[in-house]
Amino acid sequence: MVSEAIRPRGRPAHTPGTTVLTYTPNGRHVVTGGSNSAIRIYTVGQDGEPKTVDEGVDGHLGIGATNDSFIMGAEDGTVWQYEVGSGRMDKLLVRCALPVRDIAVSKDGEWVAVASDELTVKIVNLDDMTKVKYLREQAKGTKHVTFDPSGRYVSVSCTDGIVYIYSLLSEEPELVRKLDGVIQRLEAEDETTSRVVWHPDGTAFATAEATRDISIFSTGEWNKEKVFSGGHNGAVTAISWSPNGALLATAGADGQVLLWETKTQKVVKSYDFSNVINLAWHPTSNSLSFTTSDGELFIYDGIVPQEYQPLLQKPLQAAPIFPGPLADISDNVRRPMVSRPKEADRKDRAGSPDSLDDILGSDQGMEDFVDDDDGAGYAEGMNGLGKRSNGHLDDIEGHADKRLLTSFSKPKIHQPLQPGSTPWRGNRRYLCLNLTGAVWTVDQETHNTVTVEFYDREMHRDFHFTDPYLYDRACLNEHGTLFSNNPTDGSPASIFYRPHETWTTRSDWRTQLPQGELIRALALSDSYVVAVTTKDYVRVYTLFGTPFKVYRQKSPAVTCAAWRDYIMTIGNGPLGSDGRTASLRYTVENVKRDEVCQNEDVVAIPEGSDLQSVFFSDSGDPCIYDSEGVLLVLQHWRSPGQARWVPLLDTKQLERLATGRKEETYWPVAVAQDKFHCIILKGGDRYPYFPRPLLSEFDFRIPISDTPGKSAPEADAAADEGAKHEEAFVRGNVMLSLFQDVLTSTNATASQRAELARKELELDKILLQLLAVECREGEERGMKALELVQLMKDRNGKMVEAAVKVAQRYGRGVLEDKIRDVAERRYMGEGDDDELA
Repeated sequence: MVSEAIRPRGRPAHTPGTTVLTYTPNGRHVVTGGSNSAIRIYTVGQDGEPKTVDEGVDGHLGIGATNDSFIMGAEDGTVWQYEVGSGRMDKLLVRCALPVRDIAVSKDGEWVAVASDELTVKIVNLDDMTKVKYLREQAKGTKHVTFDPSGRYVSVSCTDGIVYIYSLLSEEPELVRKLDGVIQRLEAEDETTSRVVWHPDGTAFATAEATRDISIFSTGEWNKEKVFSGGHNGAVTAISWSPNGALLATAGADGQVLLWETKTQKVVKSYDFSNVINLAWHPTSNSLSFTTSDGELFIYDGIVPQEYQPLLQKPLQAAPIFPGPLADISDNVRRPMVSRPKEADRKDRAGSPDSLDDILGSDQGMEDFVDDDDGAGYAEGMNGLGKRSNGHLDDIEGHADKRLLTSFSKPKIHQPLQPGSTPWRGNRRYLCLNLTGAVWTVDQETHNTVTVEFYDREMHRDFHFTDPYLYDRACLNEHGTLFSNNPTDGSPASIFYRPHETWTTRSDWRTQLPQGELIRALALSDSYVVAVTTKDYVRVYTLFGTPFKVYRQKSPAVTCAAWRDYIMTIGNGPLGSDGRTASLRYTVENVKRDEVCQNEDVVAIPEGSDLQSVFFSDSGDPCIYDSEGVLLVLQHWRSPGQARWVPLLDTKQLERLATGRKEETYWPVAVAQDKFHCIILKGGDRYPYFPRPLLSEFDFRIPISDTPGKSAPEADAAADEGAKHEEAFVRGNVMLSLFQDVLTSTNATASQRAELARKELELDKILLQLLAVECREGEERGMKALELVQLMKDRNGKMVEAAVKVAQRYGRGVLEDKIRDVAERRYMGEGDDDELA
């Protein structure tokens, strides 16, 4: 029998009044502030006296911390940053004309939000205080401000009882929702809380209502989903989620601190502590700290009783807005393909999918089951199709196709890949994520709910629907959304397409594949729908559902991509003697003209690496991204037999990784506007999760030499500059050739021809910059300098004239004469200079 934790004693920290506290994210320190000027820094695990900072001002009302610093907001309107280790006052971040009421630090430690009695909330960059964002929509002063865990949203609780939710996805914050009636009207000095407290998974937040209940609201829809009721007999003064979201701690004016299990919304333990006004969980340990209006700090180690400690030890749990916790947050969750137990055995959420017949008895009444909230017709034609699919499974055929070499170990082949999708993580997954928006689904046990969100909400409106088909693949573009499912109960696989705009009553369509044929990957272009299947068929449909072409590809299908009239299919190559596939093979075809551009050529993936994504760029060039972090583009792909894979970016050579301090990978999204668009994954994550993360973009940089800026301090600056120009020259040649291929395959417009000339000129300018670097190095570099001039395309001779002037500036007389000879041979009709003078 394990005894309960010893009730902690109060530690006098400040004079009576508002007392605030925070943990540093690493859990090593607790920092408190109060009505007096002193600031206390407690070291976790030590009972000695805290470090005291007396440089502060009176009346600390807001507090936040990073691992290295903490930020205090005071009644005099100042917000100061201090060092955690020394307690030294570092700098004044911002000054407000009225008292500061709350402080919030973003999870990445880059921004601090400052709420005050002013109408405007300021968000200040901690590294550069001149970078400030403003939240201006409030009509009254702000009592609380909080960031969601991803930094995507920031919430503002005002004294008039209105919550403002801003999106931080764009450069300027955008008000996405104004929630009235979610919190109660309070004065800024009231001890009752109206704070929006975000769940650690970012999909929901908790607030205290005037009824003393705790309400849970979902993000995106901003609807009330659950209520923690019957707990407090007095006003709620503080709310805090446990780090994994499995428990909720609340404090009230009734002198109670309650622990709730979030899954059941039931109180599991209550403690008597009076006047508690702030709560904070330790980031990793079974410990809860709280402060009182008496100026005391309590650090309650072991506050979760022994019988409930397994809840605290679980990984990140889902917010209590959908059934089912995130029992397994592995990136490779695969649920066993077995029948679900009957009702009496369904207590374990880890059970796998069942058919809807097990739940409903039959298909009768399916129309009443489906919630078609946007009138798109999802509830039609359900008989024979409302079956539980294998949407939870990443591998369609399981191990059936891996028994080819029964006397050896199972063949190593590349598994089917749906670009832009992620595996199940708990009960959620992305079906598609690209520059248009995102399609994501949530497992509701008997059905799924699908949400389609757009980045450009002025062009398209978001929509969601109840999904009894259990779609497991999706594609999204500016024109429509494409779905497919693979039922496990013998029903045919189906494809469903819904256009975003239509001038007829109904223009969406659904088609079924032959019995026993499942879908491995989908693609959607402006002209066609493409599906590759388990029978290695490539099925092509028009956008309005007309079957256009069916053929069997030569290699077992892995994935596909589409752009306008072009489709690209990828399959496993032949198996070697060791039972491993030797390579991936790709084919590029113009469907409309029935022309094969590249036929069963090799995908350039190094040994031991995997293909992570395949897509067409915004200009129509096939691109791949591999597990080594390299982005490649297919050059000269319109000419049969001429295609080759060219690296555009090696993410392992990014300057942000040069120090070795950052541990991050990149999840590919798109290539557009000559940039690589991706999602930055930190902490060993392999796939993005919810809420939808921010997109990042990187310029192309072909790996020519070591990362610029990584060289030793004593390295030659000229060599570093030259390396940058050399990379720009190689990259410019690649981009120019891609553009030339477009012009030769189409009827070039006048603007395109002008763009071609501009690109050639930019390339010559890079060569001119390289020439200047060589000239500065001395006469011994003259032969390379002359070679650079010969590489110029220079249609009118102006760049060669500029090269002469560069040679003159640096006093390279011999080089100047050689360049003039080049000009004479090139422009006086004596032919091209094919070799060095």
